[in-house]
Amino acid sequence: MTTQNNHPNSVTVRVPATAANLGPGFDSIGIAVEMWNEVTVEHGPFEVVNEGSGAELISTDDSNLVVVGARAVYTARGARFPNLKFHSINEIPLARGLGSSSAAIVSGILAGSALQGDGCNPSEALQLAAAIEGHPDNVASAILGGCQIGVKSGDRWITSEIPLPENLHAVVLIPDYVGETSKARGVLDDQVSREDAVFNIGRSALLANALATGRLELLRYATEDRLHQPVRSGIYKGLNTIIKAALTGGAHGAFLSGAGPSVMAFATGQEYTVAYEMTEAARLHGIEASTRVLRPTSRGAYVMDSEQLE
Repeated sequence: MTTQNNHPNSVTVRVPATAANLGPGFDSIGIAVEMWNEVTVEHGPFEVVNEGSGAELISTDDSNLVVVGARAVYTARGARFPNLKFHSINEIPLARGLGSSSAAIVSGILAGSALQGDGCNPSEALQLAAAIEGHPDNVASAILGGCQIGVKSGDRWITSEIPLPENLHAVVLIPDYVGETSKARGVLDDQVSREDAVFNIGRSALLANALATGRLELLRYATEDRLHQPVRSGIYKGLNTIIKAALTGGAHGAFLSGAGPSVMAFATGQEYTVAYEMTEAARLHGIEASTRVLRPTSRGAYVMDSEQLE
């Protein structure tokens, strides 16, 4: 994440897509991948313009999450929120479990910080973004890039990065329907058994170790989950079949991406075979979907361009 030390009239920022949970790391582990939203914010009469994926579904008033993020950083600094124009060009599909809301929040925070002239350090951005989002998994990876563990200690969020193998690819199956995060969270149990808690604790540790050490054969087990995927398979038909198809095609591990409905698989070869098998499994369940083969990105949100005040 980069910072600026000037007073621009407009800024353009880019923020990557992210996948959360990675199976067992519910609300605490996320990864950034090479798919980007681009947002330009400039001084002028208030306006929100959306282009690209899901543009017609995104609000154009002050409830827009880019606006919410920008306002948050002005409020946090005790500064007056000025009239601004927001123009988003979105590559990240809306409501598919690939961090579109986190990308919007982070882009607003970063743009709002840059417009104030002194940029935004990653810790400040994380505190603001996680407070809005409610959990750190997507926003931490969107801000910092890479694969991040995020936890809360007291009233502050802290992160730690998991090193990734250089040849790792993410194969993403993106269904042609949106997923409602509120619905996907609403089906979760408020309490879990000790057995299931232990199951996920062990696999979260195994996941971090497998990625950091390159023991990718362990991902088949490390991406298993008992806290959210079993119940969410009830609202996302074919989920378990698609995950099994990814493994059959040569993936090391596969999981529901965030709150879904997208499914992500990790591979270091045979990526297009994995994509084919996932697509076929989806088709057999009557699901139309597209696939993307992406690389994780170590680069988080950054200021792409700025125009100085005259």
